[in-house]
Amino acid sequence: MTGTLTIVGLGPGNEAFITPEAQAAIDRASDVVGYIPYVKRIAPRDGLTLHASDNRVEIDRSIHALEMATEGKQVVVVSSGDPGVFAMASAVFEALEDGIRDHPEWASLDIQVVPGITAMLAASAACGAPLGHDFCAINLSDNLKPFALVEHRLRHAARGDFAMGFYNPRSKSRPTQFGQVLDILREELTPDHMIIFARAVSTDEQAINIQRLGDATPDMADMRTVVLVGNSGTHVIEGTVIVNTPRSQMDWVPS
Repeated sequence: MTGTLTIVGLGPGNEAFITPEAQAAIDRASDVVGYIPYVKRIAPRDGLTLHASDNRVEIDRSIHALEMATEGKQVVVVSSGDPGVFAMASAVFEALEDGIRDHPEWASLDIQVVPGITAMLAASAACGAPLGHDFCAINLSDNLKPFALVEHRLRHAARGDFAMGFYNPRSKSRPTQFGQVLDILREELTPDHMIIFARAVSTDEQAINIQRLGDATPDMADMRTVVLVGNSGTHVIEGTVIVNTPRSQMDWVPS
């Protein structure tokens, strides 16, 4: 049997948000590889082996997946959201690139990436259309890049009047950095800029908290929270709780 390696996204949490293509790949799999809480979302069945591992062994996980696919197994690597957004697709390809000289057989593997619904897009949909105009996504974790680079990108995105989506805003190991992020935003934006804290989006625990930037505090976010920051045109439609960023912003002028 020829092995395959499929990298799929499980969406933001609600099982209904798993695409049919991703589910079909999981149904065909002989082995599923991923971070412990994501692998727990996969139902056990005869003929399927689940390989759960810690969050900080992405390259080891990727090598394991490549090796099993080379052995003829039907391997699925799972991520939350979309596998290409701060997730396992890049890790698999990094492992492939680093190891292909020693393992030339990896070059002929059937490797496919199946897109998924990201937490950022699910959060946006849950409150309206805050990403309706130009936007960017920034991972606030400095585990794989210096915080100076986070700050550099934050400032330039804010100066460009982008709406922004933030992943990994605050954790037990990084309890103070999100406060620094808010300080940077307040230096670059007005206090009336909208900021949305979307926690556990798409699950039964979903909570949407819409604030002015001037009123936001670091404890409004944790690792289950996606943070959305509006641009200068983002607003709540009068008489509703719908957040909208108009597609047309022809009246914008640089400050």
